[in-house]
Amino acid sequence: MSTPFASAAPYYARYRPPYPGEFHTLLADRFALDGSQTVLDLGAGPGTLGLALAPVADHVYAVDPEPAMLTEGARLAEERGITNISWLRGDDARITRLCLPRIDLCVIGRAFRRMDRERVLADLDEVLAPRGGVAVVESLYRPGDPRPAWLTVVEEVRGRFLGPGGPGQAGQAGLSGQSDRDDWDDLVDRLAKSPLSRVETHQWDQPVRHTVDEVIGLQLSFSSSGPDRLGDRMAAFETELRRALLDHDPRGTYARTLRIGAAVATRPRR
Repeated sequence: MSTPFASAAPYYARYRPPYPGEFHTLLADRFALDGSQTVLDLGAGPGTLGLALAPVADHVYAVDPEPAMLTEGARLAEERGITNISWLRGDDARITRLCLPRIDLCVIGRAFRRMDRERVLADLDEVLAPRGGVAVVESLYRPGDPRPAWLTVVEEVRGRFLGPGGPGQAGQAGLSGQSDRDDWDDLVDRLAKSPLSRVETHQWDQPVRHTVDEVIGLQLSFSSSGPDRLGDRMAAFETELRRALLDHDPRGTYARTLRIGAAVATRPRR
């Protein structure tokens, strides 16, 4: 059975912004990535994290429940000449049943908030190498940061086509994939109460500039506003959103700054 991300997968692979280089540098330094380590990208989507880490890993296992996401990831890997990633269909309930080797580093993006975190962390404790760890990364709200006006334009168009509210859909979380501070604090707290209780956190500000096509593609990358959700209204949605954005700013460039948060968790020192 496909997930709500099936039709969104090609747009997810193309239009979701990458994580900042500082995050990958942190992981390379923190886990001494030198091409000999095994990495698990859990809830991988099209391998946004795994593809970036493949050059400094011996092997990457990219695990996701949606076959369309894995197909997109495999396509991107082939385009980039990356051959050390295994694309595995699975979810957070099956970590210990995937017959994985010892994992040196597990990376998880926003998918972590859709997982049973307590069980996932207990299962990771079973498959991680003694000095292994997990890194969770998300984009966060920037406290006190003025909301870009173009996001309101997008939200208004989404509301007309999809209705207001809904599960993470028409609000700013749906527009930008951002998490609020309470959610992030809860995530860090759960890590600290897990077997991987030695937690360090990092944040970076990442300026992003979108074209009109990129803003539209970003909306189609969300399960809440992907092609399956829009159905036969998709072409009209694209036309209306393009018109509204260009009416707002005819230059066709839309900027924002994402705050990226990363939590790195390892077992306590003995």
